[in-house]
Amino acid sequence: MTHPSASLSLETQAVHAGREVLHEQGIHAMPIDLSSTYPVQDLDEGGRSLEAMAMGGLPIGSPVYSRLYNPTVARYEQALAQLEGAEECVAFGSGMAAVTAALMAAKTRGNHIVAVRPLYGGTDHLLASGMLGLEVTWAEADGITAALRPDTAMVIVETPANPTLALLDLDDVIRQAGKVPVLVDNTFATPVLQNPIAQGATLVLHSATKFLGGHGDVLAGLVATNHEWAVELRKVRVITGNVLHPLAAYLLHRSMPTLPMRVRSQQAGAQILAERLAKHPAISAVHFPGLPGQDPKGLLGRQMKGPGSLMAFEVVGGFEAASVVMSEVKLMTPAVSLGSVDTLIQHPAALTHRVVNPDAREHSGISQSLMRLSVGLENPEDLWADLEQALVKAMAKVAAHV
Repeated sequence: MTHPSASLSLETQAVHAGREVLHEQGIHAMPIDLSSTYPVQDLDEGGRSLEAMAMGGLPIGSPVYSRLYNPTVARYEQALAQLEGAEECVAFGSGMAAVTAALMAAKTRGNHIVAVRPLYGGTDHLLASGMLGLEVTWAEADGITAALRPDTAMVIVETPANPTLALLDLDDVIRQAGKVPVLVDNTFATPVLQNPIAQGATLVLHSATKFLGGHGDVLAGLVATNHEWAVELRKVRVITGNVLHPLAAYLLHRSMPTLPMRVRSQQAGAQILAERLAKHPAISAVHFPGLPGQDPKGLLGRQMKGPGSLMAFEVVGGFEAASVVMSEVKLMTPAVSLGSVDTLIQHPAALTHRVVNPDAREHSGISQSLMRLSVGLENPEDLWADLEQALVKAMAKVAAHV
């Protein structure tokens, strides 16, 4: 049996990555190991195994305890690392647990972080809170080098950005960062559309709750990186207990074979909706990399393989109009999150980015009129009919109050 390798296409890797051992075990479907503890027949070996894992390594013999290691989780980590072109991957119980672990691991290198807004609201809140004892400099995309200090431990960026879909040139970001490790939140793009490690990023973050899970039924976070950083991340995971449950790992792995098809189909639907929204009288602006003029640096095709399936749009009438749209959609789900098989719509300023400093929100373009749309697998015509009827009602309500 031929094992998956980087020489195979992404589609083939998505189906086979992490499943090599199943053939050797004589099984076809992936098993789930739900053990919370493991027998230790040899105390000397068990002790050495526990110590190895506590120091960020892998088990020597018995895994001892599932907070230290679980084979179901490890199989999925191997698979995601392969798709991202990383040496290793470390999985956590949520995206926020993953970014927190990355920041805690960074503290061994320094107490200063450079971050470029906009970022996911939870990440922004964590950085701004000072909870981890890190000092943060918020830089513009072209001001990363000027923001660096001798104690800078990490540069954090997200592209496409949440929620404005702004694109960052990763080649330029990594050039500016120099020897400082760069963490890229790749949640919106997924490995299907973007591979930051191939461009020189050190760490790639995913809220796996989103596209990687893809069905709205799992919470998880992942960091794909090199061996050195993976060791530090596992140390943090062991100490803090931010482990991924094996059932969640199983669900993520089960969803991986359909990831390329889901992402590309959702992207095609998003292109149709974005083009129609751009012409609608209820919309003052649409933010979507696939529209003319919204990729001035030519990153599509060079850095990204497509614009993705997320977009943001601004409704005429501000918060009042946005509220009507949220309450009037029938097919779309008015909810936070993204990347699911069904379409989700939300209002970042009121929800996902509510905890971000208001001035920072405005500076990042997160206004009261901005809405974010995550396009699912439904027929685009059905989605458009639903969205248009909600926009018509929003226009009518705004007009009635003029």
